[in-house]
Amino acid sequence: MRWVVGIDEAGYGPNLGPLVQAAAAVRLPDDDPSGWDTLRPVIRRAGRLANDPRLVVDDSKRVYLGVNALEKLERGVRGLFNLTEATAGDLLTRLALGWCVEELTAEGWYDPASPSPVATTVDAIRKHAEHFAGLVPKDVFVPLPHAVLTSATRFNRVVEASGTKATLLAHGLIDLLRVTLATLPGDESVVVLCDKQGGRNFYAPLLQEAFPDAAVLPLLETSAESRYAIDGLGRVVSVAFRPRADGDSVAVAAASMVCKYLREVCMAQFNAFWARHVPGLKETAGYPVDAKRFLDDIRPAMERLGIAEHAVWRVK
Repeated sequence: MRWVVGIDEAGYGPNLGPLVQAAAAVRLPDDDPSGWDTLRPVIRRAGRLANDPRLVVDDSKRVYLGVNALEKLERGVRGLFNLTEATAGDLLTRLALGWCVEELTAEGWYDPASPSPVATTVDAIRKHAEHFAGLVPKDVFVPLPHAVLTSATRFNRVVEASGTKATLLAHGLIDLLRVTLATLPGDESVVVLCDKQGGRNFYAPLLQEAFPDAAVLPLLETSAESRYAIDGLGRVVSVAFRPRADGDSVAVAAASMVCKYLREVCMAQFNAFWARHVPGLKETAGYPVDAKRFLDDIRPAMERLGIAEHAVWRVK
């Protein structure tokens, strides 16, 4: 058996709302590192028969599509990880790193007491989780994922200091690598799979920063894949960066879904907060063009509330 860890992000492109990064781990047989065959009895890819009772696990762009998109995403994430928390605060406290939760409490739109799940019910989630747990193959284990949420305030501070928002992806990746490797039980080997970070091909310095006492050995550095061995962590660890890694592995797909789901939970609160202060306000997903419209619509309310633009609008 080995651990396969997927790392992904959601919200890198928008001007509004948080950037979310997540790491999801799955303990899988050595002969099925992708996990799709091993977990076929309990999960399915998106777009299959609607009456299939298995959890939908796939690239979040394929899951969050069509009718009941949020419900499908929520059911998959919460069922896979047995997340039966009834408030957003409890959910984020369980998944997000500690400093992220602390910073969220300073956001005017964040309401930890708001009900969550938002598109289904705790009872329904519990049934899905029990079904998954009852059928998952022996020796396969899916621990809780870890998440990093970067608010607009931190986003702007880091970008202004470094000159690029790619720095944020690097910071989040380092945090996720450290906490994930520190919390995986046992001494079995670990394979970490990530999407390419900002299109770069060279990641040895980033990995060395994540593990300063280990030796990072580049094995391959091309546009198709960058792969590294990390020696000195007490177990065999390799890290691979590939474009569009979401479909390669259950772990990466699960991380993709966690990112998208947590961002949607936050955006629901973000939109609700501003709608309370701007009657008739049309909600936004935070992406360019519509984000500018939204900012113009809420600007008078921002002035009344004393909320600075840098606390709402991401500079890149």
